[in-house]
Order: sequence, then structure tokens, then C-alpha cells
Amino acid sequence: MQALTLGPAGTYSHRAARAVAAEEDIAFTESVTAIIEAIASGRYERGVVPVENSIEGSVTESLDAFAEYDVSVVKEIITPIRHALLAQRESFDLVASHAQALAQCRSYLETQYPDADVEAVASTARGVERAREDPAVAAIGHPANAQNGDSLMVLGEDIQDRDSNATRFLVVAPAKSRSEAGSKTSIIVYPNVDYPGLLLRLLEPFADNDINLTRVESRPSGERLGDYVFHFDVAAGLYEDRTQKALDVVGEIAEDGWVRTLGSYDSKTVL
Repeated sequence: MQALTLGPAGTYSHRAARAVAAEEDIAFTESVTAIIEAIASGRYERGVVPVENSIEGSVTESLDAFAEYDVSVVKEIITPIRHALLAQRESFDLVASHAQALAQCRSYLETQYPDADVEAVASTARGVERAREDPAVAAIGHPANAQNGDSLMVLGEDIQDRDSNATRFLVVAPAKSRSEAGSKTSIIVYPNVDYPGLLLRLLEPFADNDINLTRVESRPSGERLGDYVFHFDVAAGLYEDRTQKALDVVGEIAEDGWVRTLGSYDSKTVL
């Protein structure tokens, strides 16, 4: 099964994708939107995209792409994040890494390397490439990126500001692969209306049916200022009567807009 994820090779997305496809069947791009569009168009069977980090929160590009393209979610992958500082030598001028990795290691960098500049690049792996090419550049990435015989050495391990750091990835599939089986479900709601108490009305059907909401997020719809799309994750499967009852009510509330269920799925942790 072919899978598309964020590249180049060596990213945390790459590590998550190995739980979905064989190494030789993994392809790379540098845009989350491009991954989801490729799945929606049928060019790839699976995509692996980051949606949430325990420190930095949601990946908004992923949420917006889910609202734009008709795809399904078939699995959740949790990857603990172990950041290391990698460089060719102990002194350097610049730290290059993905913006989220830089943010997740902010306190370490400010304390240990206050004079070093930082530069956000497309991925942690791209930062590692920069560090291999230029001895004045350090990178943040998984310590496995500094292999035996590599030009890079590990200057510091587990440099993330919190030990609980983990990233949640979703495995994306064509819409026809949407399943009702699984312990979690992702739902997108566009009410296309705005009035006091709207969000409360959208939340109440889940509480009334004893369904735990594990994530609630709002994103601008792009239609007009103050108009929002709501993303819900719930700890229940679409196969359950309580979920269907809640969705029936949500559908009535959003009758001027739309409700999209991305599907139900189970979770797996990849070290």
C-alpha cells in the first residue's frame, strides 16, 4: 500500500508512516494540503498527516484541508517526540528546524544557546540536511538522524521543554474507505449561521448521549469574517446508536450548512 507523508526522509511523519506502509512504498511531499488532495484525487491510497501536538496544539493546515477535501480517517497514530540537537561541531551560529520543533525546544535553546539564531524550515529532516551541509548550522530532530559514520553528532538529547511531548497523526484514506468501526470519530460541522448559544447547542447532543468530546476546535470558514467551521473528536464510534442520535441533532442545528463525518478509527502508538 502506497502512503504519502511529509518529507524528506527522517521526519517524525516518516516514522509514523512506517506503521502504515513498507519503507519502499512511502513517498514524500512538503505540504499537508498536498497530501490530503492527493488522497482525495485517488493518486495515493493513504496519507499520514500531523493534526495535533501536546505542547503546540493543533496543526491548522491539516484541519483546513480536512474541511476542503472529501476524505476519510482510518487510523490514529501517536508518536512520542524525542528531540535532539544535532550538529557537526559544538559551536554553531544557526539552529534550523520545523517551526513546531523550534517552539517545543524554546526554553532549552534560550538557556543553552541564547546567541544562536533560529530559522524555520519545511521539516525537521530538512533542518538535518542543512546541518549536514553547513557546519555553522545545527538541527533539531530525532537522535537516530545522527547515525554511526554520519557527519553529525548529538549535542543534547531529549531537549524538548516537556517530557510528555507527543504528536498525533491521522491516516487519511479515500472517502469510500470511511468506516463506522472504531473507538474514536472525527466530525466537521459548518453551521453557516451565527447566534448566541450556537456552540452550546452543538455540544449539548454529545453530553445528552454520554459521549466524551476529546477535542473541540474552530477554524475560520473563509466565507466571511466571524464565520467558523467546527472540528469535533469524540470518544465513540459511528456504529453506536448514541453517536447517531447526537449527529441527527447536530445535523438539524446545521441544516443551513453541512456536517461531515471523517469516520471512526482506533489508535496506535509508535515509538
